[in-house]
Amino acid sequence: MNIFRLTGDLSHLAAIIILLLKIWKSRSCAGISGKSQLLFALVFTTRYLDLFTSFISLYNTSMKLIYIACSYATVYLIYMKFKATYDGNHDTFRVEFLIVPVGGLSFLVNHDFSPLEILWTFSIYLESVAILPQLFMISKTGEAETITTHYLFFLGLYRALYLVNWIWRYYFEGFFDLIAVVAGVVQTVLYCDFFYLYVTKGNSQGKEAQFASVSAKTSPASVLLDAWTEQSLSQAKVKMLETESQKHSSL
Repeated sequence: MNIFRLTGDLSHLAAIIILLLKIWKSRSCAGISGKSQLLFALVFTTRYLDLFTSFISLYNTSMKLIYIACSYATVYLIYMKFKATYDGNHDTFRVEFLIVPVGGLSFLVNHDFSPLEILWTFSIYLESVAILPQLFMISKTGEAETITTHYLFFLGLYRALYLVNWIWRYYFEGFFDLIAVVAGVVQTVLYCDFFYLYVTKGNSQGKEAQFASVSAKTSPASVLLDAWTEQSLSQAKVKMLETESQKHSSL
């Protein structure tokens, strides 16, 4: 294992712990997308089914179990223990628009057409877009708590370090996984503006609110999400007008 993969794993673990501690200490899950956390729980569940079929190392098994346990603990805190603080009114991203295409793609593009391999591929594709409900939620509210931005930063750092890990493995081990690399690039791109704004504004005293607001409005992912939302609303309005027109004509 190279240093980039190790630090990537630790960054991923740090992001998860930051989120769990934030929820537990504040006794609130305000500003956190439960839908993103459900998607991450689905990611880890479908990816680590090999726990029942193979053993690689104690480190590998331990990290897999920690990721699964922490993801379901987060879901439990959001949807059960602190459900009263969950902001479902703003967590409205249609996750079926992610799960269905990702599921179809995993059947079409994979390394081997077997159940475990298809589920592993599904988890790779889904992880690359699982953060979209959280970014969508921030774009709707126009703000994010500082601790939430730290969570997103470490989550993005984990993916960026894994990209370097794959480059390292390609040059020094001759290993290359096109599916994982492409999905990792997609996921990292979603964080690019976030990284820049986090470094330039996020750590300046008194600028957390400005950072969150600007980040929500200027990231490419948020711009695309806003465009999609506006289009959906326009289509809904057209359908409502057509329905009203049909009612009046029938009268």
